Amino acid sequence: MDEEGPHSKTHQYTERQHTNGTDTSLESVDTPSIKRSQPVSIQQSRLKEEVPQASSLPSIPNPFPELCSPSNSPVLIGSPLGQGISNTGATHVVKVSSEDGWCRSLTVTASTTARDICQLLVQKMHCVDQESWALVELHPHLGLERCLEDHEAVVGVQATWPLEGECKFVFRKNYAKYEFFKKPMLFFPEHMISDCVDANKGMTSSELIQNLLNSGSCPEIQGSLHVKDATRKVWKKCYFFLRKSGLYFSSKGDSKEPRHLQYVADLEELNIYSISHSKKLHSAPTEFAFCVKPCRNRNRNRDLKLLCAEDEQIRTCWITAFRLFKYGKQLQCNYQLSLSMKSQGSASESSTKKCPSDNCLVAMDFSGTMGGRVIENPREAQSVALEEGQAWRKKTNHRYSLPNSCRSPFNTVIHRTQAWFHGGISRKEAQRLIMEQGHVDGMFLIRESQQHAKCFVLSLSFQLKTKHYLIIPCEDNGHFYYTMDDGETLFSDLIQLVEFHQINRGILPVRLQHYCVRVAL
Repeated sequence: MDEEGPHSKTHQYTERQHTNGTDTSLESVDTPSIKRSQPVSIQQSRLKEEVPQASSLPSIPNPFPELCSPSNSPVLIGSPLGQGISNTGATHVVKVSSEDGWCRSLTVTASTTARDICQLLVQKMHCVDQESWALVELHPHLGLERCLEDHEAVVGVQATWPLEGECKFVFRKNYAKYEFFKKPMLFFPEHMISDCVDANKGMTSSELIQNLLNSGSCPEIQGSLHVKDATRKVWKKCYFFLRKSGLYFSSKGDSKEPRHLQYVADLEELNIYSISHSKKLHSAPTEFAFCVKPCRNRNRNRDLKLLCAEDEQIRTCWITAFRLFKYGKQLQCNYQLSLSMKSQGSASESSTKKCPSDNCLVAMDFSGTMGGRVIENPREAQSVALEEGQAWRKKTNHRYSLPNSCRSPFNTVIHRTQAWFHGGISRKEAQRLIMEQGHVDGMFLIRESQQHAKCFVLSLSFQLKTKHYLIIPCEDNGHFYYTMDDGETLFSDLIQLVEFHQINRGILPVRLQHYCVRVAL
C-alpha cells in the first residue's frame, strides 16, 4: 500500500484468535501477485457434446434443505455475490490517527470491534494502562466526537460516514469510559433524576442509581436544555425528558403529562456526540453542547439535533444516560470484561517483573550492635520504610540544594522529558486535553504559564471541573526551589513536586493520579 502524506504510516495486519479467548496479534501480510489467463474460444458444437443431459444425472438429495429458503439464508439479501457488510471474512482498511497527526492503516474484518483495535495498537506501541485507551470517532467539520463502545464494529461505524467528509478515528486515553459505575452520584445529580423519591419510597437516590446501574438500566433524566431551531438557526430553552422509549420535550413548562410531551427521537437509531468549539461552529450559548445524530445517515447536516447544557456535569449526565438507555446490559458486560482484563494484565505484569527471590525478602533492622533482626510487625516495617524514604528525600534535597552558580542546568529542564509536561499550551487547550481524556478526579498536566514569566501551572481535574494552580520559583538561602503554597513546601524541581503530590494531597483537593499523555503512532 502507498503512504498517505508525510505523516502517514501504512501497515497491513491480520488477526489471530486463540481458543482460550480473543487474543489478537499483528502479522505482516505479503500480497501475492495476480496472474490473469487469456480467454480461450470454445466451439459451440464441442460444448454441446461435453455437457451431459439433465436426465442422465443421478438424483442427489439436498443435505441442507433449510438453506434453500431465502428467509433462513445466511447470505445477505440484495448484496452482490453475498459480499456485504455481514461477510466477516472480507477485509477492510481502517485508518487510525493519533493526536499528533500521525496515521496508521489497519486491515481488519467486518467483525473487528473497537476493543480489538485498541488492543492491537496497545500491543504494537507498548502502551501502559491497556484498558484506559479508547477509539474516538471525530467529525472535525462539525466539531462532533464520541468514544466508541468496546463492542461496536468499527467497519460498520465507518460505513455511515459521509463520502466527502473528513471523519476519522483517533486513538487516545479515556479514563471516564466506565467511571459512572464507580461514582454514580457525580454523574447523576439528584435534581436531574425524575421522581426518584416518589417512585421508590424508603430508598435514597444513591441506592436507586446503584441498583439501576447494576441491572444495566438508568433512571429517567429531566432538565432544561438549549435546543437549536433548524429553521431559524436560533437557540431556545426547553424542558426535556430522557426515557427508555426516547427523548421528549414539554410544550408547557416542566410538565410531564402525556398531552404536553412532544416526541423528539428514538434512542435505538441515534448516536450521541459531544461538540467541541460549539460557540464558534454553531453559535451555542455555552461550550457544553452535544447533539444526537442518526446512525445511518450519511448527510452531515441533515437531521442533526443540537442541544446545549449549562455546565459540564449536566452535559455528562445526559450523555451517560443516553449510553445506558441505548446499550443497557451490554455496558455492564463491557465494564466487567474491562475489569477482568485489567486484573489479568496486572497479574501477568507482576509475575514477569518479580524475581524468584522476592518471596524471601523480609524487612531487617541493623540499628543494633548484635547484627540485624527480622521485623515481623507489619506496622513497624511500614514505619521503617517511611523513615528510609524520608532519609532518601533528604539526600536528594541535599544533592539538588546547591547554589545557583553551581547548579547544573539539567535540573531546571529535566521536567521537559516527562510525559505530564505539555510545554507552553494555553489554559483553554489544557482544559480540552483533560476533558478529552476523561475528566476524572486526579487527572493532571503541567504547562508553562503564559502570564507569569518562569512560572508553571498545574492543571488538575476534580469533580468534572478543571482547576489551575500556579507553581512559583523561589530562592531560599541561595538555593532555588518551586512552591505552590507561598514557600510553606519547597521542591527542588517539578519531578519532586509531582512525586510528592502523587502520595500526598497537600493543598490540592485530590492526589495526582493520571497524567494527560499523547502517543505517536
